[in-house]
Amino acid sequence: MEELSHYVDGKMTAGTSGRFADVMNPATGEVQAKVPLATVDEVNAAVARAAEAQKGWGATNPQRRARVMMKFGQLINEHMDELAELVAREHGKTIPDAKGDVQRGLEVIEVCMGAPHLLKGEFTDAGGPGIDLQSLRQPLGVVAGITPFNFPAMIPLWKMGPALAAGNAMILKPSERVPSTALRLAELITEAGLPEGVLQVVNGDKEAVDALLDNETIQAVGFVGSTPIAQYIYARATANGKRAQCFGGAKNHMIVMPDADLDKAADALVGAAFGAAGERCMAISVAVPVGKETADALVERMKPRIDALKVGPYTAGDDVDYGPVITQAAKDRINGLVESGVEQGADLVADGRNFELQGYENGYFVGPSMFDNVTPDMEIYKEEIFGPVLCQVRTENYEEALKLVMDNEYGNGTAIYTADGDTARDFAHRVNVGMVGINFPIPVPLSYHTFGGWKKSSFGDLNQYGPDAFRFYTRTKTVTSRWFSGIKEGGEFNFKAMD
Repeated sequence: MEELSHYVDGKMTAGTSGRFADVMNPATGEVQAKVPLATVDEVNAAVARAAEAQKGWGATNPQRRARVMMKFGQLINEHMDELAELVAREHGKTIPDAKGDVQRGLEVIEVCMGAPHLLKGEFTDAGGPGIDLQSLRQPLGVVAGITPFNFPAMIPLWKMGPALAAGNAMILKPSERVPSTALRLAELITEAGLPEGVLQVVNGDKEAVDALLDNETIQAVGFVGSTPIAQYIYARATANGKRAQCFGGAKNHMIVMPDADLDKAADALVGAAFGAAGERCMAISVAVPVGKETADALVERMKPRIDALKVGPYTAGDDVDYGPVITQAAKDRINGLVESGVEQGADLVADGRNFELQGYENGYFVGPSMFDNVTPDMEIYKEEIFGPVLCQVRTENYEEALKLVMDNEYGNGTAIYTADGDTARDFAHRVNVGMVGINFPIPVPLSYHTFGGWKKSSFGDLNQYGPDAFRFYTRTKTVTSRWFSGIKEGGEFNFKAMD
């Protein structure tokens, strides 16, 4: 069985704790590797080494750092198939979905190639007699990224790209369920020219996370995961004087107006709700049709589309729409929530509970489910299911639908399907959600904008990637300077003063 490592000082380094976590194959339910779980001492040693390496890296001019990003982007492209295979093998995504995972991370690296522009400060000439002012953006030092299982390539790249391009060193703690992609990316960025020690990949569980949160050298922490853990990390990090950006759970709604193209809306819902087995913080998990006719027609269109979905292992190629969920516990939880929906009176339009795949009976496959007539007091509405389950909540009018979205405790993403520009504009301006789609089901912004939710979906003032990331990973220093040698009273230039 393969035994994985940490990545420290530019090379794979065996763990010393004697503790390991199983890395499963979600399609078969078999253990395919073991990953070491770092001790506090291992974490602190990696941080200390990163702090030393950061001194030279932070002093490297931004253009040279950008060249490392350029080479890194080239290497990611060259190794796209290999990276997608790693993602699919440990997460269970289909290969096209896994390539999308890598691609969306690569796009952030491409923006980081423009770091010299994003790191420019400001200058005021002659703010007073002989007085100039300038602001500088300087790296924080050593920062940490703690990333989830559902995007093994994309989110580590979202974290490491801006942090490193800004001149920081980073300790990356990927999910112990999907460690291999992060380890391979670390090898590739070292090949691209990143000095040894500037990026350290330390695998671990809560012990390693707490060590990062308590280490005085770590200046900032970025996290993506569930809301309870996001709240915990944000509270502990900030209590220790660190910057923190922590992104949590979601319950994303898509309003479908009576004037919408229902075929396009149904196609969008199928992809947004069931793609990647629903294991996306931007998945649409609640359809909100306005009016009985809209709701009835939407169900009529959704049912055959859901029944046609193909579920299977990534090795089946392009003939699969989505793969397994990440663990047996996740599968059991999803099926349990579907059971609760039935018990609480929702109408089960499509039932994925008893899905079995011949030859993969021990895999973590869950069939697609859809409920109609869901109410906000039901568990399937209140909980982030994080699986291939779509709930339909019927509303009588636009204001009722908008209120449903705005009253929800999460505020990550939302969408509306309509042919009316007035309604779309009103929705975009009034809704209290961080990312909004208009006739677009999963409104993840392009990499030169920024990604972040509101309410219980996000903790911290600045978002991921784009300009916000460079603000998060730098601190501003403002210099006010005055030179007396060439100035005399009245503002006239004194040549003798220069002698």
